[in-house]
Amino acid sequence: MSFDFDKITDRSKTYAIKYDLAKARNKPEAAISLWVADMDFPTAPCIQKAVAERATHGIFGYSRPDERYYEALEKWYNTRHSYSFERDWVVNTPGVVFAIATAIKAYTKEGDGVLIQKPVYYPFFNMINALDRKVVNSPLEFKNGHYEINFEDFEKQIVENDVKLFLLCSPHNPGGRVWSRAELEKIAEICLHHKVIVVSDEIHSDITFGDNVHTVFGNISKEAAENSIICTAPSKSFNLAGLQFSNIFIPNAELRKKFQKEIDKTGYDEPSLTGIVAAVAAYSEGGEWFDAAKKYIWENIQFAAKYLEEHNPKIKAILPEGTYLLWLDFSETGLSDGEINEKVLRQAKVWLDAGSMFGKEGEKFQRINCATPRKILEAALEAICKAFQNI
Repeated sequence: MSFDFDKITDRSKTYAIKYDLAKARNKPEAAISLWVADMDFPTAPCIQKAVAERATHGIFGYSRPDERYYEALEKWYNTRHSYSFERDWVVNTPGVVFAIATAIKAYTKEGDGVLIQKPVYYPFFNMINALDRKVVNSPLEFKNGHYEINFEDFEKQIVENDVKLFLLCSPHNPGGRVWSRAELEKIAEICLHHKVIVVSDEIHSDITFGDNVHTVFGNISKEAAENSIICTAPSKSFNLAGLQFSNIFIPNAELRKKFQKEIDKTGYDEPSLTGIVAAVAAYSEGGEWFDAAKKYIWENIQFAAKYLEEHNPKIKAILPEGTYLLWLDFSETGLSDGEINEKVLRQAKVWLDAGSMFGKEGEKFQRINCATPRKILEAALEAICKAFQNI
């Protein structure tokens, strides 16, 4: 099949936070919106068909996944990630963020240290703070155009802060790193030695480029698997975030029991019916669409990097190894972080995620979502380059 990712779909007045909340969030209403991490492409036709058929059926009662879901999930993870699992390991949640918050509550108490690596997806530290745990940061080091882990500091922070839980972003958002197996083995070794449970956010795991291969944390070793909660979802790969459905793998029965107990406290029980239907269609029939979308996104990323190099080389694109998010370095402009934010948003009228949202380590960076028709991406880049042309 052929898919038209160049087609521009009007998302206004569709309850989309990316487009309908500009005024409410004090952003220019005419701004080109490339901040939040969802795609501007309609999802795979097979998913649209499955959801439409369910809608036509007309009954939206309490629902649970069945054999069709588990078979589709097994096929996807066996084929795409060489990952096998027992069905009772799987816990469904409304989203990965919900799952991470559940894990923090299940495995730590108020005041406990939870380790993160800034710059990182900001709900990580927002949740830790909101749950009255202590944010412990082992910053990633930006070297030669990409991020690396300082393992000496990583272990030091664990020991000095009596860390109980580590939130791993794999692949990394916003930096775009796909952690190597060796890096993940070192993380597993340190965390096992110090009895630190690993919550691995692998929501972007399908979206890797070139020779970069995502390693499911549960594939590192049996011991690593037993010490981890692996958070996945079809939402990034198939643009299904609004359907509120995730697959959380918890091989350790005791950890799974504690996790489920925290879910039970919320009153959450049956997952979203449309989320189940969409996930089954995605994992069983959506591979061709996904591969085409990933190819288009990678071409978008390369286009963006080349465009910036040609039109304003002071703005550096940090090519991601994975995710559809491009990390832009504005440090060579000589402007302050606040000045960069103002120029991008108010002068260029492009709504991105300011790098400082991901921690002070992200200052003078901006995150741009490349999962959009190329004309939209080009218009945003043109406006940004124009705003910074005399810098």
